[in-house]
Amino acid sequence: MIAYLKGTVAAIYEQQIVLEVNGIGYNITMAGSSLDILGGIGEEKKIYTCLSVREDAMQLYGFLTKDDLDLFRLLIQVSGIGPKGALSLLSAMTADDLRFAIVSADAKTISKAPGIGAKTAQRVIIDLKDKISLKDALEAEFGGAESDTANISGGAQSEAAEALVALGYSQASAYKAVRTVASEAGDDVERLLKLALKVING
Repeated sequence: MIAYLKGTVAAIYEQQIVLEVNGIGYNITMAGSSLDILGGIGEEKKIYTCLSVREDAMQLYGFLTKDDLDLFRLLIQVSGIGPKGALSLLSAMTADDLRFAIVSADAKTISKAPGIGAKTAQRVIIDLKDKISLKDALEAEFGGAESDTANISGGAQSEAAEALVALGYSQASAYKAVRTVASEAGDDVERLLKLALKVING
């Protein structure tokens, strides 16, 4: 119904903001991670929104990026999640990390979100793994550019990540570690491996 709102931040609360648009103040519930980077009162912001309608209430949920909004809409389709659970997940991790955790079946990472247990994490994976492609997740992990996608399919980063998986590390951990050191190691597979192992093992 409302794709986005563009206006001035009039107030910031623990889980909500008031966005003033043409003299009207909209209460918008947002993830804590979004509020942390929102900025201050008086700033102009564009907030992507999803309207949740229940028998007893209508609530606007807001996001700083369309990517977060799209993932939120997928999450609320999962049985037992709902808007609060979806926001909890998006507060605990970025949309990129959550997407990759889903496609790599990393229930442990997903269940770290407050209020999300192991069973719910598994349900998220089962319900959404076919709606999120591995290619999209990898593009997100490595920056999203078309040239990056080509590198991922057969490049040094992919080789290093696959080697880490062969060593017994999860796909999510492997790709996160490789992504973290990619700018430092370049296309040197051996150096990528060494640096990524340091990241994984602390």
